[in-house]
Order: sequence, then structure tokens, then C-alpha cells
Amino acid sequence: MMFSLNKLSPSVTDMIRFDHSHVLVTFHQYTTASRAGVKKALAETICDALEIHATLEEEVFYPVLRRLDGAEPVIRKSQPEHDEMRRLIGALRATAPTDRRHDQLLHELMRDVMHHVADEETVLLPEAERMLDQDSLNELGAQMTKRRLQLLKPKVGKIAANTAVGFSGSTAAIVVGLASALMAARFVSKKIAA
Repeated sequence: MMFSLNKLSPSVTDMIRFDHSHVLVTFHQYTTASRAGVKKALAETICDALEIHATLEEEVFYPVLRRLDGAEPVIRKSQPEHDEMRRLIGALRATAPTDRRHDQLLHELMRDVMHHVADEETVLLPEAERMLDQDSLNELGAQMTKRRLQLLKPKVGKIAANTAVGFSGSTAAIVVGLASALMAARFVSKKIAA
């Protein structure tokens, strides 16, 4: 039997939901009272996660949805929302964590992302699951996994360092780590059992 990433990969919709959960947990670690170094690390973790996630959606997920239902309003507004998110990320990265504007920009980014996530999770993801069979969803998940590894490779050290600083002393880091492990184990055991 030949190894197949498609058989082990979570579906594209499950991967997107997990990304959403990860970034929301990270947002909730950010407080205006945190040390400047922690704020900067959390902001960078959020920015990197959002940039990678947006690229994955734009390259792997959205093109398929456009072919299936290009008239869907949520898919039509998704790219402009990603563009606005990238503008906020640029402004956030250019602002010192000691500047009050840093907190304002992060909260504006959080508000926009939460709205975007709500649209995707209530409209786009259920629509994709309705229109695509499980094999197609898993194939897209495998494509997303391969592309994610390419996007992560040059940033791995930076992401690890920012995560360690940003989540220092936080049980949320443990929760995110356990959730990642459990999600991977669930999909691998489900595929092996099938």
C-alpha cells in the first residue's frame, strides 16, 4: 500500500476552522496591560498566522468555490477583506508595541477577522461541504498542507520564538498544542480505521 497524504489529511474545511480557532485563541492572549515584548510577539504570531491562512485560502480554497458558485456574496467580498487585513498588518508591524495605536490596530484587526471568520464558518465552509464530496475536501486539505509547509519553512524560527514569548506563562499555549495533537491524531486514526 502506498502512502497518501490525501488519506491522512484533514479536510480543507476542518483545517480552515482550526486556523480560525488558533488565531482567535492568540487574539485573546493579547491584553493592553501586557509587556511590550509580549504584545509584539503575540502581534507577530497573529500576523504570520493570518498571512499564511489568507494565502492558503486564496491559492487553494477560494478558486474552487468561485468555480462552484462565483456569485456567492461572501466569496466575492473575501479577497477585499484579506486586502484590508494585510493593510492593517502592515500598519501594526510598523507601530511600536508601546504606542497606543498598536493596541488600537490590533483590536481593529481582531474585529475584522472575527467578522470574516463568522462569514466563512456560517456560509462558505458549510457550502463547500455541501457541494464537494469528502475525497475532494481531503484532496484540498492535502494541497493546503503541502503549501502551508512551504510558507512556514522560512518563518519557523521566528514563529517558534514569538510563540514562546507571547504564550509564556499561559495555559492557552498548552491548550493549542494539545488541540493540534488531538486533531492530528483524530484524523490519522479515522483514516487508519477506514
